Amino acid sequence: MPSHARWLTGGSWITVRGRGGRHRLFVRQDGPEDGRPVTLIHGFPTSSHDWSLILPHLTDLGLRVTSFDLLGFGASDKPRRHTYSVMEQADLAEGVWTHLNIGDTAMVAHDYGVTVAQELLARNSRRVTRMVWLNGGLYPDLHRPLRIQRLLHGPFGPLLSHGINQKTFARSMRRLMARPASDQNLHEMWKGMALHQGHLLAPRLLRYIDERRAHETRWVTALEDFNAPTLFVWGPRDPISGAHVAQRIRQRFPHAHLQELNDPFPIGHYPQIEAPDEVGSLIGKFLSSTPGLACDQPAGADPSPNAL
Repeated sequence: MPSHARWLTGGSWITVRGRGGRHRLFVRQDGPEDGRPVTLIHGFPTSSHDWSLILPHLTDLGLRVTSFDLLGFGASDKPRRHTYSVMEQADLAEGVWTHLNIGDTAMVAHDYGVTVAQELLARNSRRVTRMVWLNGGLYPDLHRPLRIQRLLHGPFGPLLSHGINQKTFARSMRRLMARPASDQNLHEMWKGMALHQGHLLAPRLLRYIDERRAHETRWVTALEDFNAPTLFVWGPRDPISGAHVAQRIRQRFPHAHLQELNDPFPIGHYPQIEAPDEVGSLIGKFLSSTPGLACDQPAGADPSPNAL
């Protein structure tokens, strides 16, 4: 995994307006300027750096990839007393598109990012050409947060956040990942979270758990009504949103494309980090394929890594 510092050298900061005012966001654009647009939306509690290992698979296929750190994450602004919301994150995503003159775009979303993507679909699904979902809380009733997340989301969360350090972060991440993560990779991921004491914002950012319940109908409807090509790339050994969510996907999307990552052994909550070559290849082929051509398998089929 490239260092977090090296990742930052490939991007810049832009100022966009959200519901809580104007904020500086870290943004990268990679790949040919005339390539098919793709927007990557990362998860909690990390940053756009999560995509660094699969990025070459996308740009090598000629895709124009935009990735950015959401407000409160990575190298973007981290206002301490801000009321963070998924709605504002979607405002800011639209602001990034406007600033960079991005019209129609494919989206790839993971974890917290799937909720931001669901809100963007609810607003204007027609601008999204293709959709790739990685492990995340697509259905609030199936979300199973870790104990530390429940504690940080509770009344003592602000106090407990001061106990978060690189060691506790690494321990939690290893619970989420089925394939072993190197100490170095976890160190680089921690650097993005801890930048400007961002780890202290965890209780405020975890409000998304309440928002998912409050807006369940809106966001599930946006997910299930989206009728452009869709791919689910899923790690079944994920304690938060693993095999039990994949089962719901099969039930609700019998004609969609589901790739469960089981071979040679299952992966967990971070597919793009645990199996970057496999995941990058799957996503790249799906996003770069000719519209209308079958390029993967239905959700109800027996998953195979060679399906694309």
